[in-house]
Amino acid sequence: MTKQTPGDARSTDDVLELVLITGMSGSGKSVALNALEDVGYYCVDNLPPGLMTALVEWQRAGAGRLLAIAIDARSAAALPEVPAQLDRLRTQGVRVSCLFLDASTPTLVRRFSETRRRHPLSETSHVGLDGHPQRALNEALELERGLLAALRDQAHVVDTSVLRPTQLQSYVKALFPVQSPRMTLVFESFAFKRGLPNDADFVFDVRMLPNPHYEPDLRELTGRDEPVAAFLRQQPDVGKMLGQVRGFLEDWLGAMEGNHRSYVTVAIGCTGGQHRSVYLVEQLALHFAPHWATLRRHRELDAQPTGG
Repeated sequence: MTKQTPGDARSTDDVLELVLITGMSGSGKSVALNALEDVGYYCVDNLPPGLMTALVEWQRAGAGRLLAIAIDARSAAALPEVPAQLDRLRTQGVRVSCLFLDASTPTLVRRFSETRRRHPLSETSHVGLDGHPQRALNEALELERGLLAALRDQAHVVDTSVLRPTQLQSYVKALFPVQSPRMTLVFESFAFKRGLPNDADFVFDVRMLPNPHYEPDLRELTGRDEPVAAFLRQQPDVGKMLGQVRGFLEDWLGAMEGNHRSYVTVAIGCTGGQHRSVYLVEQLALHFAPHWATLRRHRELDAQPTGG
């Protein structure tokens, strides 16, 4: 695929694009911001919310029309102001998108342990063994979740628990194509045995469908392989499920876009996240791609290490 420059994509559109990135400490906000910088966004990390309007006006006065801002819990006192600020910017013609990066608490604890960084909300009135005021990491994370709850509610949520940095970069670049302001569909396969995706708007359970895992010749393949696809195409219940999910989305996507939804994540789950859910995600993405901006993710397959 040819890399597209923001200038080419916005040559006839002077609307300012603002992407607000927020989320949990350790969830990958810096990675996401760097990804947007790579494709031409002017990026500002840890911006005090009180400066957001001034920065937007400064950006409008210049030549750039792509702006990305990262705001996190370090601006705790000013966070309640942010939703109203975003609403005002929308009324002023700014095209605003919000991305919230999340991860499970055990994942965040492990990442902080690996980097030996101190959580920004670890300071408190309690004195630790080293003589400095501090709170436990789990306590800091729970406090952070509460502070960011209002922003999470109005953002597109991406769970980075099992994403490598390069995968997150690719996903963020695909989420914010500079050409299309239309709603984006995200189809995601997953394994129920590893839990529900945190970023799903709709979850469909397909564990009742015939399972290629029990076919010796298909067990080591995936739903992207033709032998598995051929097996599933022969199953009437698979076709019935695919048609019903497709029909539900066709009935409601227009209404969701009319309600100013920027992204809709449809998660399809089976037992292992390798055969049935992967096949259905591939088929749904293929069906909707001609009409909507469409992304596909395979949580379990993407998390598997690649061979050298």
